[in-house]
Amino acid sequence: MRLIVAISGASGVIYGIRMLEALKEEKVETHLIVSRWAEKIIEYETSLTVEQVKEMADYSYEVEDLAASIASGSSDFLGMVIIPCSTKTLAAIANGYSENLIHRCAEVMLKEKCKLVVAPRETPLNLIHLRNMVKLAEAGVIIAPLMPPYYHQPKTIDELINQMVGKILNIFGVKSRFYKEWKKPF
Repeated sequence: MRLIVAISGASGVIYGIRMLEALKEEKVETHLIVSRWAEKIIEYETSLTVEQVKEMADYSYEVEDLAASIASGSSDFLGMVIIPCSTKTLAAIANGYSENLIHRCAEVMLKEKCKLVVAPRETPLNLIHLRNMVKLAEAGVIIAPLMPPYYHQPKTIDELINQMVGKILNIFGVKSRFYKEWKKPF
C-alpha cells in the first residue's frame, strides 16, 4: 500500500508530520512532498528540521520536480492526502493550475479516479475558498477540514491531532489506534 502525503504552506504542519508517523506505524509506504512555505512553517511551528520530516517518509520529492515518477498516471497509489492544505494549494487544484509537484500529483489523482483528500486549515473561510472547495467536491475530492471533534473527550492537543489524522486514515481504509469511533454515551 502506497500513499502520497503532501504538506503545504498552512499553519498546522504537525498534522502532516503526525500523518507520516501514523502511516509508518501502519506500514504504509509514504511518498512525501513538502512545499517551500511548509518548509518555513515546519521550522517555525515545530522543533524538527525539514530534513528530519523528510526522513520520516519512505520517499521524498522536491516540490519543483514535475518529472518525478509520482507525477505520472502510471504510478499506482492508494491515493493522496494534502495535510494541511493551504488555500493557495486548494485554489490551484480547483482551477487546474499545476505549478508544482503537489498540484500535479493532485491532478493525476483526479484524472486517474484515485482518492484525493485535502485537509484545509484556514478560518474564517471566504466565498472564494468555499467555491474552490465545492469545485473539488464536485470533482470527487474529499474535503476534510482540520476541525477536530470532541466526543472522544481529548485531554491534550496530541489527542486532538491524533483523532483528525486517524479520521483521515480511516477514509483510506487504514485502521489505526489514532481514531476513536463515536460511541453513544447514553
